[in-house]
Amino acid sequence: MTALPPTLLPRTARVGPGGRLAVGGVDVLALAAEHGTPLFVYDEEDLRARCREAVAAFGEGASYAGKAFLCRAMAALVHEEGMGIDVSTGGELHVALAAGVPPDRLVLHGNNKSVAELARALEVGVGRIVVDSFEELDRIEALVAAGAHPPAVLIRVTPGVEAHTHVYVMTGQSDSKFGFGLQSGAAAEAVRRAQASDAVRLVGVHVHIGSNIFLLSSFRKAVELLAGFVAPLDLPELSLGGGLGVPYVEGEEAPSITQWAGALRSACAEAGITARLSAEPGRAIAAPAALTLYTVGTIKELPGIRTYVAVDGGMSDNPRPVLYGSGYEAFLPRATTAERPLAATVVGKHCESGDVLVRDARLPADLAVGDVLATPVTGAYGHSMGSNYNKVPRPPVVFVRDGEARVVVRRETLDDLLRLDEPL
Repeated sequence: MTALPPTLLPRTARVGPGGRLAVGGVDVLALAAEHGTPLFVYDEEDLRARCREAVAAFGEGASYAGKAFLCRAMAALVHEEGMGIDVSTGGELHVALAAGVPPDRLVLHGNNKSVAELARALEVGVGRIVVDSFEELDRIEALVAAGAHPPAVLIRVTPGVEAHTHVYVMTGQSDSKFGFGLQSGAAAEAVRRAQASDAVRLVGVHVHIGSNIFLLSSFRKAVELLAGFVAPLDLPELSLGGGLGVPYVEGEEAPSITQWAGALRSACAEAGITARLSAEPGRAIAAPAALTLYTVGTIKELPGIRTYVAVDGGMSDNPRPVLYGSGYEAFLPRATTAERPLAATVVGKHCESGDVLVRDARLPADLAVGDVLATPVTGAYGHSMGSNYNKVPRPPVVFVRDGEARVVVRRETLDDLLRLDEPL
């Protein structure tokens, strides 16, 4: 029955007379009218403020996890605010370089980097490569033997922490496709091999225990398990990855980036780890800064069962509910502060029963076909994980700031869907 918690809105969100929402000084309904729906709307000042908080917390060790949301405008923004960028594929590397980010401010991740991806990274001089397997060391050694410059690397370690999060985004447990196991001895062997190799310059250890983690104790546990391994190495760098969660629905709470950094630093100090600490927040930077706008097309009431509210997007622009059962709130930007007594399930337009955006939504009682409906906290892993399922063009992305809106990713057209097809 309650109104949308205002804490779930971007930081420059303002509610005008009658409950009409503006973000970045721009009327949200006007954006929908001009650019159509679905539409991703990012609060640029919110993004920048979160980047500045990360830099204040981690200094030069703050890197943005590009997988959360990346385009040239986003890459340029985080670089302008002093963050490096964590890229996990050759494609993300290409986008960051195209945005003008210096290669020495990039960290290359990936559990199965190809020879071509590694060759490109060495060619441009990425700042760090996070080595994930012995085969990767083989590839780097072959490239250096062929004339490439030896890179600075970190060894990715899986410490054996089962973080309190969805099983699909847990990465720190011993049974993981990522990194070298601490408990198995693989991590120690990887360090020995890197130290003995002329093809790499070992500068540190990397660990990432999962995504959307709310409990700081999970991060502290990772540090405790790593301490006996990391401290004796006396390497200059330790990256504790990303994974900090954000509130998506009413009642959820998460630590701030500043609180997270404080917990990591105190845990390292207690464990006797003196290496320079770095981290890679992604979701915590991008998710809270955005909302997605849709148009309601169908309201289908099934008496005694449920009410379905179908919108013009769905799992192609936000697959998280389908993949992880992720929860979101929904509201009407024309009545942002209105009570929401109507229980409904917000679904998309795709030919899948599982195409659900908000399973247990609360909406105003006067919801009508044609209304613009919004889901907040959608800045991470919506656009970046989007698809063309059912040949639906992907939505545009708009940044808003100081009363101005700029399109940073245009809407795909129907002709774009044919662009890669070979002629008959």
